[in-house]
Amino acid sequence: MKDTITAVLFDMDGLVLDTEKLYTRFWQEAACACGYPMTKEQALGMRSLNRGAGLSKMQSYFGPDVDYDFIRQKRIELMDAFVEKEGVTLKPGIHELLAFLKERGIKTAIATSSPMERTVLYLTSVGLQNSFDELVSGYMVERGKPEPDIYLYAAEKLGVKPEECMVLEDSPAGILAAHRAGCMPVMIPDQDETDEETRKLLHAKADSLAAVIALLNE
Repeated sequence: MKDTITAVLFDMDGLVLDTEKLYTRFWQEAACACGYPMTKEQALGMRSLNRGAGLSKMQSYFGPDVDYDFIRQKRIELMDAFVEKEGVTLKPGIHELLAFLKERGIKTAIATSSPMERTVLYLTSVGLQNSFDELVSGYMVERGKPEPDIYLYAAEKLGVKPEECMVLEDSPAGILAAHRAGCMPVMIPDQDETDEETRKLLHAKADSLAAVIALLNE
C-alpha cells in the first residue's frame, strides 16, 4: 500500500478535532429548543450531511414540516458560543501521523463539511493551520457529503488521482463520499461503531490516527 498511496485526505470534525460530540450535543439541544425531542442516535445520523441530505434526514425524524434551517442555525449559535468559551481539542495521534506523512512525502488535505472560515479558525486554535497541503470545504463544491465532490476536488487540488488517495473518516456519510469518489476509505470510529452497510465500503478500520501508520506501512 505504501507505494500506491500518494495522498491522505482527512475529515476534520470527529477525526482530527474532537468536535463531533459537540455537533451531536447541540443538534439535540437545538432541536429540543424548537420542540423536537431529538435522540442521540438521531443526532449521530446528521453527521457530515449536506443540506439536502440533512433536510431529508430531519424530515424522516420529525415530518415534512420541520424547519431544518431554523434548527440548524440554532445549533450553530449554541455550538459557536460553547467553542468560543471552551475551545476545541485534538484527537490523539494526529501529530504522529502528520509527521510520518511529511517524512514519506505523502500529500495531505483537510476535506470537511464545515465552512472554510470555521475550518481555519478551529485549526488555527490548535496550531494546525499550516500542517496540511490543502484545506477544502464542502462549501467549495456543488454537492457535499455523501456525494463524492469534495474528495474529487481535494485530489484535484493536490494533483493526484482519487484512487491514490486514502480517506480517513469517522462518519458513514463521509465513507460513502470517499467510496463514490474512488478513494480508499478508512474508518476511525468516533462516537459509535461502524454499521454493516458502511463496513462493506471500507478498505480498513483503524482504532486511532496513529494506527493508520501501520496501514500505510503494509
